[in-house]
Amino acid sequence: MKSQLTTICCLMLFLATECSHYRMQIHRKDKLQHSEEKPKTGRIQEQCHGPCITSSNCSQPCAQPFCGEVGFTCNQNKWQKSTETCTSLSVEKLFKDSNSAARLSIAAPSIPLHILNLRAPEPIESIAQGIRKNCPGDYACIIEAVKSSEATSGNIAFIVQLLKNISTDLPGNVTQEKMKSYSKVANHILDTAAISNWTFIPDKNCSSDLLQSVNFFAQQLNIRNESENIVDEPFIQTKGFHISHNTSEKSFRFSRNMYNTTEGILGMIEIPKHELQKLLPNTSQAISIAFPTLGAVLKEAHLQNVSLSRPVNGLVLSMILPERLQQVLLTFEKINKSRSARAQCVGWHSKRRRWDENACKKTWEMNNRVKCRCNYTNAVMSFSILMSPVSIDDKILDYVTCIGLSVSILSLVLCLLIEATVWSRVVVTEISYMRHVCIVNIAVSLLIANVWFIISSNFSKKAQDYKWCVAMTFFSHFFYLSLFFWMLFKALLILYGILVVFHRMMKSRMMAIGFVIGYGFPLIIAATTVAITVPKEGYTRRDACWLNWDNTKALLAFAIPALVIVAVNLLVVLVVAVNTQRPFIGSSKSQDVAIIRRISKNVAILTPLLGLTWGFGIATLIDGTSLIFHIIFALLNAFQGFFILLFGTIMDHKIRDALKMKMSSLKRPSRVAENASLSPTNGPKLMNR
Repeated sequence: MKSQLTTICCLMLFLATECSHYRMQIHRKDKLQHSEEKPKTGRIQEQCHGPCITSSNCSQPCAQPFCGEVGFTCNQNKWQKSTETCTSLSVEKLFKDSNSAARLSIAAPSIPLHILNLRAPEPIESIAQGIRKNCPGDYACIIEAVKSSEATSGNIAFIVQLLKNISTDLPGNVTQEKMKSYSKVANHILDTAAISNWTFIPDKNCSSDLLQSVNFFAQQLNIRNESENIVDEPFIQTKGFHISHNTSEKSFRFSRNMYNTTEGILGMIEIPKHELQKLLPNTSQAISIAFPTLGAVLKEAHLQNVSLSRPVNGLVLSMILPERLQQVLLTFEKINKSRSARAQCVGWHSKRRRWDENACKKTWEMNNRVKCRCNYTNAVMSFSILMSPVSIDDKILDYVTCIGLSVSILSLVLCLLIEATVWSRVVVTEISYMRHVCIVNIAVSLLIANVWFIISSNFSKKAQDYKWCVAMTFFSHFFYLSLFFWMLFKALLILYGILVVFHRMMKSRMMAIGFVIGYGFPLIIAATTVAITVPKEGYTRRDACWLNWDNTKALLAFAIPALVIVAVNLLVVLVVAVNTQRPFIGSSKSQDVAIIRRISKNVAILTPLLGLTWGFGIATLIDGTSLIFHIIFALLNAFQGFFILLFGTIMDHKIRDALKMKMSSLKRPSRVAENASLSPTNGPKLMNR
């Protein structure tokens, strides 16, 4: 009886001691978590105190309780942080709280005193030893210490080494519980709040080591159930299922929010049926891992031929497949959805530590999605898309557009000045009057549209104000539509002159119809587009002040009318060409040549005036179109104002004759005055001056 009472008293004393110790640990953790909610100051020195000489370096020790140092480099007479190794984690701290918890769990099922061992625990020398001792079944004993630590550069490097040691030093069967714990640790350092701290890690291969460690650990995973969802953390997601040669086409589908956005970024992996038929009759497994943020920190090894950075523009997708499978199809959604963000399909070469362009081939690319066909090997297991740097081709198009718009604006101003000068001499008949009204309004619409285009292009490079951006997009949309509708009205006038010979419409009625078509229809289309899309904030693009395509397809409000008008105007040009070819009985070869010349001249004049050059834009929308089509499209449309001046004004013989008469009338008074001053009657006057 006394022994039992003694045992119970000792047990109660032990439990009281351990509970007190446990409460102190919880209190310390609460204080730590409470302090983490506030900005941490004073832990890392802001700069060195010595003199700052360009390219000089210095270091400062980390503030308590961190160990390590912070490196600084002098740049432009200011100390800037370059490296950091401040860490609060260690092998002992990882398993410190596990010792008392283990002793409590031992005391619960049995009471004898000889089991209550109050001696200090044996020191843990490695990660593998600590896990084997404390949590060999699920690795859960390290999660709390990692998640409660601050994601400094030093702690990130320590956790990467921790994951690397687990994947190499703890071989064997990896269960789904182990994979979940492993992923929770990796998720902590892949959080968006920790991304900026990866920059200061001295070891630039750290991100590559993380990717390789996760892939190697996943290779040892065994899938028990048929369900495909294994890990569903915010910044790492794992799926898997069983496959065989009889399996139909399989696919993984991932969708993750990027950088605190509400829109999910899609990533999809497809295993074609012809690849699955290569498998043996026994069942295999396929595993895939998606990393939304790893691409932002994945550093390539130095390449001599690549001087520009190549940012990742989609999810990083890793795969663990049977050896017989060699090819997969991947669909990536772009993070940066601008039209200038061209995609390049790549695979990560784990041995070379860089993206390999030869591992993948782009099959098609839309505005916001890219599909790749990639070759899977033991060295290349992870894939993504890169944002191609600005190429020479893009610079050529920029130069062509810039020069063309400048020439076009000057040409349109000159065209309007000439029309104003000769207006009274060339608008003699109703047909000529309406013809010149069309040319003037085409020139005015294109001139204003080009000016708004230049303003909005420069504005989009700065911090955008949404209301100003909407206003500039509206005016650009309206005047470009006015340009096309005035070209349509001109084509209808030409058709009216050919088909209706003996009846002429009143000038006032023709003017009313022209302004309704030229400005009324564009205003209705532009205003309706604004009214529908602005409440959803889908009128403009994110990266430019122009009509949105990705969300609301507002660009169709310009593309559809423009393409329809180009098609109608093309038919009018064909009618003009057919009507120009007047048959002659027994016509000679010289007459046939004259007819061909007349047709060519009419087509050349009508092509820029009716906007047929915009038809080349269809070819530029096709993926893989040659650069020459893009250059032709840019040349023809950027110089459209110059072509209007050339073919619509200068090549018109009536305008040339009117200009000659105007110039001669200006010269005639000066000649009269000169002759009068040189006449004999004015001689005495000149002598008396």
